[in-house]
Amino acid sequence: MANEPLVKHIYTADPSAHVFNNKLYIYPSHDRETDIQFNDNGDQYDMNDYHVFSLETVGGPVTDHGVVLKDTDIPWNGKYYLYFPARDREGIFRIGVAVGDKPEGPFAPQPNPIRGSYSIDPAAFVDDDGQAYLYFGGIWGGQLQCWSKSEKGEWEFDASKTGPQEPSGEGPLAADDHERRFFEAAWMHKYNGKYYFSWSTGDTHYLVYATGDSPLGPFTYRGRILEPVLGWTTHHSIAEFQGKWYLFYHDCSLSGGVDHLRSVKMQEIVYDADGNIKLAE
Repeated sequence: MANEPLVKHIYTADPSAHVFNNKLYIYPSHDRETDIQFNDNGDQYDMNDYHVFSLETVGGPVTDHGVVLKDTDIPWNGKYYLYFPARDREGIFRIGVAVGDKPEGPFAPQPNPIRGSYSIDPAAFVDDDGQAYLYFGGIWGGQLQCWSKSEKGEWEFDASKTGPQEPSGEGPLAADDHERRFFEAAWMHKYNGKYYFSWSTGDTHYLVYATGDSPLGPFTYRGRILEPVLGWTTHHSIAEFQGKWYLFYHDCSLSGGVDHLRSVKMQEIVYDADGNIKLAE
C-alpha cells in the first residue's frame, strides 16, 4: 500500500488527514499540468481548486467528493473549517478559511484572510478540551507560527513561543541545521497524552518530529519519521483510524518524477514503548 498512490485520476499533494464520524477524510492540494517553468517562487505549483477524498476502511475504495472549493469562489461550533494558503492581489501568501456544514463540503470562503497570516501550510489541531490551534510557516524556511482561538473566536498569535528545541536543552534548533530545522509543512497530533509536532526539513527532504507536554511547546526534537522520497517537496499529516496510526504524504512516482505533479500515499506508523515513532520504510 505504501508504494501505490491513493488517488491516480488526478495529482494530489500536501495531505491533511482527519477522522470524522468513523470515516477517514483526506484534504490534499490538487496539482495540475502547466507550461509554467520551474522557479524559486513555486509558480509551477499552479493549483485552482481542492478535492476531498474519504475511505470507509484502510485498503478500501477511495471516494472523490469532487471539487469542494475553487479559487474563483474566493461560526465556530457545529461547522467544518478548511484552511488554505493563497496569494493575495499583491502576490503575498495569506491564510484563508472556508466554512462548511459537512466534512466533504461544499465550503464557502470567508471574504478576508486571517489577519497577520503571511505564510503557507496551515495545520489545524483541536485538543481534547476543545481548544483549537493553527500552525503554519514556510516559503524557503519561513518562521514557524502557532495561533490559538480566543474566547471570542478570534485567532491570536503568541510571539513568545519558540520552535523545536535541542534534546540537550541548549536552545532551539539552528536555522543552518538542514537535517533537523523547521522549513515548512507543520503538523500536530496527540498520542498517549504527549503532543507530537512534525515538519519538513526542506532541502534535505526529511520528515522529522519533536514532542512536548503542551500544544504550544516547548517541543524537544526526537528524530525522523520518513526518509526522502521521489520529488523535491515532502509534506504530510498523521491520523489515527480504526485503532491504528497512519502517515499520509506525497511523492512524484505517478508522474515519473515531475516535481509539481504529486500523489498522496499512506502507510502505517508504529510507536515503541517509549513513545518514539519508528522510522517509516
